[in-house]
Amino acid sequence: MMKAVDWIVVGAGITGAAIAYELVQQGFSVLRLEQYATLQGASRYGYGGIAYWAGNTDLTRQLCAEARAMHPLLSDELGESTQFRELDLVLTLALEADSLAIAQSYAAVAVPPRLVSVEEACDLEPLLNPEAIAGALTVKHGHLHLGATINAYTQAFTRLGGQVHIGQVTGLLQQAGKVTGVTCQQESFLGANVVICAGAMSRGLLKSAGISVQQYFTHAELIETPPVEVKLRSLVMPAAAQRFKLEATSSTVELDPLWNEPGHEPIPPILDAGAIQLMDGTLRIGQVSRSLTDPVAGIDAAASEQAIRTQIGKILPALKDLPGTWCHCLIAFSRDSLPLVGSIADVENVHLFSGFSNPLAIVPPLARRFAKAAIATTKDPLIAKLSPNRFT
Repeated sequence: MMKAVDWIVVGAGITGAAIAYELVQQGFSVLRLEQYATLQGASRYGYGGIAYWAGNTDLTRQLCAEARAMHPLLSDELGESTQFRELDLVLTLALEADSLAIAQSYAAVAVPPRLVSVEEACDLEPLLNPEAIAGALTVKHGHLHLGATINAYTQAFTRLGGQVHIGQVTGLLQQAGKVTGVTCQQESFLGANVVICAGAMSRGLLKSAGISVQQYFTHAELIETPPVEVKLRSLVMPAAAQRFKLEATSSTVELDPLWNEPGHEPIPPILDAGAIQLMDGTLRIGQVSRSLTDPVAGIDAAASEQAIRTQIGKILPALKDLPGTWCHCLIAFSRDSLPLVGSIADVENVHLFSGFSNPLAIVPPLARRFAKAAIATTKDPLIAKLSPNRFT
């Protein structure tokens, strides 16, 4: 058994990578645990979009503003490139859409997207099919490469003395109402504090330790291409995205018990047709979202891929038949679209950092605030508003 550390971070996606780095920056001894040497989850397949324009409350506007200030400087701070850039976000409007009503639905965000005509939308993104849209909304959007960003956080973390261990966390060590560490296959690790950054798997891991949290997940399905000659200028998404409605509808108080067992699908799946091209020329095209309560539920990959190709072919015909691989991951979320951040009631020394619906716009500043709060004598009022206990 290794010597006890100040903090054990469970998970090495963008949440675990960021929070581990920020904790070691504050002088803590930190052990970061991850099941796979090569990431397999949402941080592997994420689009990398940074919607720092989308804050629609004082809290989210504050975090998005902090992220907007951090991202252009993050590569220099970490010593490795995150591939940060800004590009046009083109939110397509369906032919039958009430364009003005959809535009009005964005009125409360920090920087409301601008309504543009079909011609203007196609000037922004020449690959769009002008006959398939009624126009678009557009706004400048941040973007980075998730894999590169996690690598940058990891390299900076280890240079500062952080420890990384590859292995599956199977449970929490508890004694007298306190978490004292974790079990990891045949090993155990001791820590004064444990923070769970395991995304969609966080609820199940905590449940196995007798700890209940109201966090959920969707199955996200997309197609990833190799580098291609086709050039997509912008990030294309539907203006009336259905994913957030799916999240809200499938996580009501009445449906919460279904998430404690596999075999349920609270509401039918949805498909939001969109795409992004990374700087290496690869494309990520998606996406289907499903509210299956089993994290390892079987999915008909062929049918899913066909549905994605058919729908994207209407909006971006040049992408329909590109070579690509169907991919699948889980995306964590909470009932109110805000993350679950902070200590968990009734059990000491265990914390949650999960459930991010708009992760890259708020993870970096929240990880920094979390780490600073760990050494502060007073609570951060912003983090207090995101407590995992707010639904109980």
